[in-house]
Amino acid sequence: MSEPRNNAPPPQPADTEPARRPEPPRKPGPSRIGGAWMSAVLGAIVLILLLIFVLQNLGHVNVSFAGANGRIPLGVALLLSAVAGALIVAVPGSARIVQLRRANRSARRALSRST
Repeated sequence: MSEPRNNAPPPQPADTEPARRPEPPRKPGPSRIGGAWMSAVLGAIVLILLLIFVLQNLGHVNVSFAGANGRIPLGVALLLSAVAGALIVAVPGSARIVQLRRANRSARRALSRST
């Protein structure tokens, strides 16, 4: 009589692990240089758009401000007013950031003294 056939695979030793698939290479995350490069490209695009705006609005207009009078191109007048508006917003915002950094620094000092 013949022995019954066993179709099961041979047992593996307990200390060997099944082969793992290699992990695909990870995509690198953003870097500071990449962020600076993107900022430079976006800044150049904005400057080109501003240049086009100024060149398309070369008609002269009378401008009076704080007793000073003059004639300048419309595009330049609008650009100067936009810059002035940005500075009006940036100065209080910068002051608030400095205030929050000081408060954070003093809170960290107080926390390090208590521990």
